[in-house]
Amino acid sequence: MPDHVLAIDQGTTSTRAILFDSYANSVSSAQVELNQYFPQRGWVEHDPVEIAEAVVNVVRQAISRAQIAPEDVAAIGITNQRETTLVWERDTGRPVANAIVWQDRRTSEICSDIRKTEHSENIRKITGLLVDPYFSATKLMWILNTIPNGQLRAENGELCFGTIDSWLLWNLTSGGLHATDSSNASRTMLLNLHDLQWDREMLRLFNVPENMLPEVKPSAGDFGVTDKSIFGAEIPITAMAGDQHAALYGQVCFKNGDLKCTYGTGAFVLANRGSSVPSRSSGLNEAGLLATLGYTVGSKKTYAIEGSVFVTGATVQWLRDGLGVISNASETGNMAQSAGSNEGVYFVPAFVGLGAPHWRPDATGMITGLTRGTDRNHIVRAALESTAYQVKDVVDSMEAGRHRSTQSLKADGGQSDNPFVMQFQADILDRVVEVAGVTETTALGVAFLAGRSVGLWQSEKEIASLWKASAVYEPVMSESERMSLYSGWLEAVRQVETSIL
Repeated sequence: MPDHVLAIDQGTTSTRAILFDSYANSVSSAQVELNQYFPQRGWVEHDPVEIAEAVVNVVRQAISRAQIAPEDVAAIGITNQRETTLVWERDTGRPVANAIVWQDRRTSEICSDIRKTEHSENIRKITGLLVDPYFSATKLMWILNTIPNGQLRAENGELCFGTIDSWLLWNLTSGGLHATDSSNASRTMLLNLHDLQWDREMLRLFNVPENMLPEVKPSAGDFGVTDKSIFGAEIPITAMAGDQHAALYGQVCFKNGDLKCTYGTGAFVLANRGSSVPSRSSGLNEAGLLATLGYTVGSKKTYAIEGSVFVTGATVQWLRDGLGVISNASETGNMAQSAGSNEGVYFVPAFVGLGAPHWRPDATGMITGLTRGTDRNHIVRAALESTAYQVKDVVDSMEAGRHRSTQSLKADGGQSDNPFVMQFQADILDRVVEVAGVTETTALGVAFLAGRSVGLWQSEKEIASLWKASAVYEPVMSESERMSLYSGWLEAVRQVETSIL
């Protein structure tokens, strides 16, 4: 049996393919950056065709660099940016518009109107989600209402809806399969979180014809095979999962209470909450945490609670591309250290609103505490610290009303490579932070799921034995300094919220 698994990781700013062996070692990889388009204020789009072509190219490169044949790949797993919404023609496979990215805020007014009705609480009970432009349902409404005869064409069965995973599956199978997995479906605001089926009440509310929806399958399962003409072999596709759900699995967070944070464009904190839909007594509260499906393996469901921070790594990208104060992200750690302290400067990077636990889609970014003595090192330090503060906001909300956990935070993603960020994260949380040995844990997680499906790994215990940390950060900050710094952050957030008209 082939003993390599290939992970396709289609993210917000790049598309990559990573080939793993049976010991969870990365054998080869390929990556290309993804263009983002900003046609109007608050709008963020991707070109679906660019994404599909990039996936094929990076897969071919990864297989070639490993010097193996396509037949030597046991399975493919697909993980993806969540909530990003696409509609395409069933007959031709052509997109009817650009993909609307999860960061996009164009449906803020639609969501605001819904929040004023009795539907808001019902949406929360059925889907586990808050009414926000972040999720797919209102994006889909917007597309159908905007393209010519969109609603009529959808009702006539001419159009397909999907998130990125569905779009890639459709293309890799040459239109042979229109499906999604339960984790991605749970982020659309259309899925019943309890039975993991498309919910008729939600479909009526958002005016979505059921015939345009993909079939919902387990995260680890049968998603068909790639068209032979694409890679030269029919490779089984045996797993799909949203990026944060894949990372939860890749961080081997298999026990109730296990906690991970993926530091990418944003930061996403998930805690395993077992086999039942999380209730407010299990950590959900009015601060805005979400109940979500963690992952499904066969008939076994694992649920989670999540806090989504919209902008963390994207702040560093803005420092480079927007302000020009850095040439690359690797400079930031030394610059932050050289500042010595933040000198009272706080950076609230609400470029696309504030996510959990605030959920203010109308918020905008702000830098506070500037003086004549502020230099670019202080700005950079404040930007890096903002990542850790936002993660603390979420973790504290998760533990509100519960005994404080001593559970370590497992970290992965781009900023987990930054020692300054990780040490400050440990200090401001007052808990150990363990950085995964494979920082691309999202890809590793979907590889684990795909490998489980074909028997490459037999159990979660076996998978857990393959996990190792590359670095461990212990908190060293005094309680008084921690409280002083964090109170300054809360005051900066308060200023952002009070500035909203």
